[in-house]
Amino acid sequence: MKSIVTLSPLLSLVQLAIPAAGHIGAYGPGMYCRGGADPNVDNQNANDVSQPLFNVTKRVWWMHAENGCDKLPPPAGEFLELPSGGQVTLELATNRAFTTTSTQPLRLGVFGNGEDFIFPEHVSEEGCVWEPNLHTKSEAEAAGTVLAISYASRVQDTSDINLSVISVAYNTPWRRLANFSIPLLPPCGVDGCICAWGWVPLGCGRPDMYMQPFRCKVVGENAIVTTYKVRPKSAKPPVWCQDDSTKCVKGAKQMIYYNQLDGNNIDLTGKDNEGNPRKPAYDMRYGYANGAQWDVIDETLIPDRLKNLLPGHQ
Repeated sequence: MKSIVTLSPLLSLVQLAIPAAGHIGAYGPGMYCRGGADPNVDNQNANDVSQPLFNVTKRVWWMHAENGCDKLPPPAGEFLELPSGGQVTLELATNRAFTTTSTQPLRLGVFGNGEDFIFPEHVSEEGCVWEPNLHTKSEAEAAGTVLAISYASRVQDTSDINLSVISVAYNTPWRRLANFSIPLLPPCGVDGCICAWGWVPLGCGRPDMYMQPFRCKVVGENAIVTTYKVRPKSAKPPVWCQDDSTKCVKGAKQMIYYNQLDGNNIDLTGKDNEGNPRKPAYDMRYGYANGAQWDVIDETLIPDRLKNLLPGHQ
């Protein structure tokens, strides 16, 4: 039986105000490591999934294995439910205590640190918001975060080729609540799927990477149910295509993996259209449209009854 760790409100406020605790993670049903990295403790103030990944090996950064979060699944039967053709909401926060995943939320604010405002003292001289550590100067410049799905039912069976981005939320992380539009997807197996949430900052601080696992399943009347097996094709690494949209990868794409000792999958050689060094981005510079990634499933595999839900078919 896990012990439950809570803090008094006053002590919590002091401890959670430490800048090191200010990085952003995703909180919601089905998340791994919700109670922290100690399997014997249900920490209501856990922030283990919010910690950044930088300059480590793939076996360490993949699915946030760095602190063992990949081995701490949600309770049996709990899933992040993905409505096929619908939308799912996650809480982007610095700490469990600032989300509804805590049994005793300290504060639920507009932003992921429990506040309703970005205070001037939490903005650097360069204009970067450092608490919460959003790695941006404004919502308009926020780098974008993503959801990806693997039809494997165990974290250890996921890979870069079977984990496909299904949703991109431009201008996040910024507010605590973030909506992710879901494309048409086939159901998972009886044990569910493994999803991942992640992002890569565009500036304002160290160029970290964020990745964490969820146990998930596809639900709803618009799930792709057929007599034949439907799955995304092998996910391909994204390709810089700001200068030529025909270069953008069509179909299932991988998440962006970079600034690690191994497993990086993007080429940052060259300049962007403004003459600046290329940066990793979950936007059309790498072929990621905002919202549902409708091309993750080959359109020819989608039943006629659902095709009217596809963009351009209404």
